[in-house]
Amino acid sequence: MARIAFILLTHKDPQGVIEQARRLTATGDFVAIHFDKRAPQAMYQQLQDALGGHPGVVFAPRRLKCGWGEWSLVAASLEALRAAEAAFPQATHFYMLSGDCMPIKSAEFARNFLDSEDCDYIESFDFFESDWIKTGFKEERLIYRHWFNERTQKWLFYTSFNIQQRLGLTRDIPEDVQVMIGSQWWCLRRQTVEAILELVRQRPEITRFFATTWIPDETFFQTLVAHVVPRTQIRTRTLTFLIFTDYGMPVTFYNDHYDLLLRQNYLFARKISPEALDLRARLGALWQAEGQEFAITAEGRKLFDFLVGRGRIGRRFAPRFWETDGSLGAGRKLTIVVAKKWHVAKRLTDRLRALTDIPAVDYLFNEHDANLPDTGGIANTLPKRERHRKALIKLLFDQFESDRLVLCADPSALSLITDLVNDRAEVRVLFLDCAFDDDYVRGHMSRVGLVSETAPDEVFNRLLPIVKSDLEHEAERLRESEFPHFASVSAGASVDQNSAAIARILDLPEARARELAETPHLFAD
Repeated sequence: MARIAFILLTHKDPQGVIEQARRLTATGDFVAIHFDKRAPQAMYQQLQDALGGHPGVVFAPRRLKCGWGEWSLVAASLEALRAAEAAFPQATHFYMLSGDCMPIKSAEFARNFLDSEDCDYIESFDFFESDWIKTGFKEERLIYRHWFNERTQKWLFYTSFNIQQRLGLTRDIPEDVQVMIGSQWWCLRRQTVEAILELVRQRPEITRFFATTWIPDETFFQTLVAHVVPRTQIRTRTLTFLIFTDYGMPVTFYNDHYDLLLRQNYLFARKISPEALDLRARLGALWQAEGQEFAITAEGRKLFDFLVGRGRIGRRFAPRFWETDGSLGAGRKLTIVVAKKWHVAKRLTDRLRALTDIPAVDYLFNEHDANLPDTGGIANTLPKRERHRKALIKLLFDQFESDRLVLCADPSALSLITDLVNDRAEVRVLFLDCAFDDDYVRGHMSRVGLVSETAPDEVFNRLLPIVKSDLEHEAERLRESEFPHFASVSAGASVDQNSAAIARILDLPEARARELAETPHLFAD
């Protein structure tokens, strides 16, 4: 009879991880946990205190700081996989999960399913011949070396790539290795896992190669499985149900999706909303059910595509069953840096990216290049971003794999700021109170097209007090909005005052907040 060792990669919500581990092991299965080293030590200690003595749970011996697109995700998977393979000799299968996954079948059903066929379940398509990669880098993922994180070190990532490309610094793929690609969510037999771990030990050059490829969690296991297992024993599919929107966002499931999920021909699903408490409770109980019948219709993706299509022929803004919650998500913290002088705000966010791990983007609703990660089609144009602004911000939280985010906004966008502040997420506002001398106001009038640069001085002089008053009125409206989490920073305030405001809004230690407050030439024109 099949017994599963779940490889659980997670980085947050320790109580949810504890409940997930207890639920999965209650039926005699096993769990190996890698908890991201970026998470606070107190969270990891909470896991250790609750699960440290559990006979069905093992922890990866080495914790890594993981980042999207990095080798660290594969390295963390290997750490947990080695621990599970050694600790649970009874395990017949190893199943990759995230903290957002939940079972949509019973353990009884899952075991019968795995026992019915001697094979591995992993998407494994030819990297070069398949159309699995729709846009962006393809061959460039492999033949160039990628040392930096594309989302958090964007300038370094693309500068390094451009230098290699200009100098022709390509490399060869290891001999006798056919690179494959597919989803990172897999279920492998014990003999396959043992063969992969042995291959990694025997062929360190394979690991060295993949360690500097881009997004290796979509190629490493997919390639090695195809290398050690006959194609007849590989089912090129995942057993985890997931849907991506045409904007590159994973669909999130809520309380009213229970029946839909059970009808899908999969064992698990992601992403289950952390706020869908009823759904989580029902799915948790389902895993331990016996004699449960499942009427599988597998209509999930077809229904999704149908409703998307309906939206495009005149019902674009109708509520959709997978988007019933328009919130950014409770538990998330969004900080809006508001400044009329965009270069001032961008100096602060640039410094923030350099000194902290807090993801920060610039004027994403005003400028096309706003230090965004690769977000798919939703960020192609400014009007599209504006139409789907909450969807875009939610996507950024997911892309950065963080519960914190900083973005910039112009004070004229008070309605946007107010809308976000009223969200169920915790939204804070840091106002960079800039002074406006006559030269700046003249330049501002030209930039917004109020007057041409060649207009005579009398035109500028006539409009100058009106425009300056309007700029001051924008700042005054922002202050009078009485947002619950609001602070301002200005050139006229002391460093102590500015650093205290930054520390309070961004939840930073005083010393780090002071470094931000002392950003060189922060308010200079």
